[in-house]
Amino acid sequence: MKLFSLSALALSLGLFSHLALADVQVQGPVEYGVFASAPIKDPQPGERILSRANQPIEQTEVVPARLGTKFGVRYQLTGKAETEKPLTLMYFTPGLIGPDGKRQDKIELQQKLVVGAPQDVMAFGFTEHHEVVPGEWQFMVFQGDRKLLEQRFTVR
Repeated sequence: MKLFSLSALALSLGLFSHLALADVQVQGPVEYGVFASAPIKDPQPGERILSRANQPIEQTEVVPARLGTKFGVRYQLTGKAETEKPLTLMYFTPGLIGPDGKRQDKIELQQKLVVGAPQDVMAFGFTEHHEVVPGEWQFMVFQGDRKLLEQRFTVR
């Protein structure tokens, strides 16, 4: 009988410890589109525009193919803890050809979870002429093997 009680206790503790681990999840709506900014006359390659955390997003899946355009997603995560796995941000492009002539179909970045941040952002800004590539762009956010969100854009 004691063997059964210890097994049941170990099993229940295992289940409760699994429940105690909070999964990181997207909460609420995901904002997506082009980040609104004051128009820039004749943007130069490499020029970056500083933006505010609460910068408005014009909701659209169609992105203008021009230097200075910044597009992406803004979302809120729940269950964040510093000990959790980082986020993996994956940008699938229609094929960026860099100045070195190499094609890049995927850009993958690791981003630590910031527990106190009210929102997270995944964005891409066209700062170089070779980045302005028309076609389908796909943004995906993962934590480990779990996909948290996905958004597609058409650049034209």
